[in-house]
Amino acid sequence: MLRIINVSKKIKNFSLNNVSLNVDKGDYFILSGISGAGKTMLLEIIAGLVKPDHGEIFLHGRNITREQIRNRSIGLVYQNPTLFSHLTVYENIAYPLKSKKLNKKEIDILVKQLASDTEISHLLHRNITNLSGGEVQRVTIARTLATKPGCLLLDEPLSFLDVQLKRGISSLLRKLNQNGQTIVHVTHDYEEAIAMANKIAILENGTIVQTGTLDEVFKNPRSEFAANFIGIKNFYKVILADAGNDVLLKKIEISGKEIRLLSAETSGTQGYAIIPADHISISHSPLEATTLNNFRGTVRDIIPAKLGFEIIVNTGFDVFVNLSRQTLEEMHLEIGNEIWIHFDAASVKFIKN
Repeated sequence: MLRIINVSKKIKNFSLNNVSLNVDKGDYFILSGISGAGKTMLLEIIAGLVKPDHGEIFLHGRNITREQIRNRSIGLVYQNPTLFSHLTVYENIAYPLKSKKLNKKEIDILVKQLASDTEISHLLHRNITNLSGGEVQRVTIARTLATKPGCLLLDEPLSFLDVQLKRGISSLLRKLNQNGQTIVHVTHDYEEAIAMANKIAILENGTIVQTGTLDEVFKNPRSEFAANFIGIKNFYKVILADAGNDVLLKKIEISGKEIRLLSAETSGTQGYAIIPADHISISHSPLEATTLNNFRGTVRDIIPAKLGFEIIVNTGFDVFVNLSRQTLEEMHLEIGNEIWIHFDAASVKFIKN
């Protein structure tokens, strides 16, 4: 659907280097990396705001590398929305439709449909200056969708929103994607990636260092940068189930092992469980505390790390544990040792997908 082939661009001391990506129709594609990696520049090249020095861009099989912006069927939403403050919500959404020479009735139907899709019908006659941050972002998305983009580009669309507003916009974006909208979303927040994406690419210093599904990238980082940037090893696709009378207490199953956790999501919700490696303890015998998840396993590997050692314990599934050098030496741990790992239910983080 969207193909980027060996795209390069040099501006002052920074350059994108032979970037290639394939985004299929209906993908929610996350482009991630630290600030200054070139993510926004790549979006602007796709949108036509910046011309590449080399390479080609195809959309629906058509070469759009040199196409004018208005002919690309690409929509771009920046992290700081740019709306016309002197116009109402209705007028802002209608603005790009007027250039299409539609009559007033056709424009009215489309504006109201877009407002309904983005859940801002009640705001149509409000002035932009009287809206919250989340409402402004919804209007911006509605106005961008008015052009019926084949691909919607989002540059850190949630970064300036508080937790509650992020949840609402995230839900809207997921709904748009589920209804068929192809989305490429730039973020440096791994939680956004987990909650939104089906594919992800990591950009480092203008170069794509890894791309693939969430499982492929998060579980098997192919470079030191990718591993350090993600910082997640204990990452599992799961389904929540009730674990008792406590509303928040849930359970998940990984390779036949039952794990307890706390979550406000309902039973049957699919998502990812994360167990921070530094929240897991190790002992030579099981603990009696009922609040802990206890599993017997075998030390599969011991890897030197910046702050000690990374211990890989196989309990039926691999679990990564961070240990200090002192703890490793005191326990006399070696590869092949049988040990127990323990972590609290509150330590397990569930992210709905």
